[in-house]
Amino acid sequence: MSHSVAGEPPSAGRRAAPLTTAVYSAAEWDLLTDLPGRVLVAAASPGPGRPPRGVAAGLAGLDAVAAGRAFDSDLIRAVVAAIYARHDGAAERDERLTDVVDLLAAARAAVRVLRRRADPADSAAYRQWVESVAARVCRAGGTAPSPADRRFLDRLAGALDLR
Repeated sequence: MSHSVAGEPPSAGRRAAPLTTAVYSAAEWDLLTDLPGRVLVAAASPGPGRPPRGVAAGLAGLDAVAAGRAFDSDLIRAVVAAIYARHDGAAERDERLTDVVDLLAAARAAVRVLRRRADPADSAAYRQWVESVAARVCRAGGTAPSPADRRFLDRLAGALDLR
């Protein structure tokens, strides 16, 4: 559970202070804030054995990212706020977005950052949230994930140290 800046538990219902991003370098923060979008794009992209995704899959992924605003994790709420505050279009220009090998390397790097810097509960919540973004995209439209989707989800879970 996250605590206030002074270290005391927050008062009933609301956090006493938002997570400060000062504990992360700029590169680490970029990694943590880019990863959910990269996962969404990779999960929505067709590939060998993976069905083409429609608008519903993209919307499911965006909804999963936005759901982070309600999580009981200062880290996730700060990441979502940073995602929504961006206006630079960097994600749209990044050609590595759908490269699964690069995505999995980024997920492993994020796990290393979280181990060093994040509260264990926030780390676990972030990793589960990122996995849930991919899972919601792969299950959009009420269909079961294909075998290739399940392999992608399993590889992502492994990279996020959830298996």
